[in-house]
Amino acid sequence: MSINPNEDTEFNDALRKHGILPPLEPKERTPSPPPSPTFDDLINSSTLAELQRMGEVTKDDEQERAIESLRRHRLAQARREDHAARFGRVYPIGREDYTREVTDASRTDAEDDDNERGTGVICFLYKDGLPRSDRTFNHIRTLAAKYPRTKFVSIVGDKCIPDLPDSRVPMIIVYRKGEIRNQIVAWGADRNREQEELEAILLMSGTLDVSEASLMQHAEARDREDNLSDEDEDFDEDYSTSTRSRLATTGTVNARAPKNIRGPARKGDDSDSDFDI
Repeated sequence: MSINPNEDTEFNDALRKHGILPPLEPKERTPSPPPSPTFDDLINSSTLAELQRMGEVTKDDEQERAIESLRRHRLAQARREDHAARFGRVYPIGREDYTREVTDASRTDAEDDDNERGTGVICFLYKDGLPRSDRTFNHIRTLAAKYPRTKFVSIVGDKCIPDLPDSRVPMIIVYRKGEIRNQIVAWGADRNREQEELEAILLMSGTLDVSEASLMQHAEARDREDNLSDEDEDFDEDYSTSTRSRLATTGTVNARAPKNIRGPARKGDDSDSDFDI
């Protein structure tokens, strides 16, 4: 009878006991699964936005109070960090300051920047009295206050680039780590541009450093707008129903609405520029 020494049988156990078979190799122990995270672990590892969502869905009053308390604490801490940020306004510079205040400044890492991403620097070239330039300057000032971790500087266009034509103003040059990340020429020359459009482009360029507090404030603002929109839709539906009911008596329910006559949108020339600074 052949014996399989690897079998775990009573007969093999007896042979092992008398030293006829070698002992079995110890079996690898399956590691125990990690313990489930506690409630405190869960909320402490959550972002501000996640905390708000958790507070909205929880059915436990005690948990809701704990989540709201931590959310408020984290939001206040993030706001304090924003207030302690290095910038927060637009700094006027001259041509002789450009390398130091723009190119070199974009290479500087923030004290709390473990990723060594450098500093986002946005240089705004403008001309006083040019409507689109004045309008954009207002947007730049607002964004500088909104993103205090990003450095905003301004300089008169032809003081920065000699003989810069008005048709190229305003110009926005975006830096990080000593490199140009984006260049916007004649912003608003084709049509009136909104601050949100410029903000979106600068965010996509990776130059605006967004804090958790800012993200949370924007999320709360969007939620309020969504709630107002839902209320407006309910009102419009009720108003439409009652209006159709009244019009039904006059036979004008199916009257064709006038067409919205609108000219074609004029395409602008937002071409980039390769001016050397």
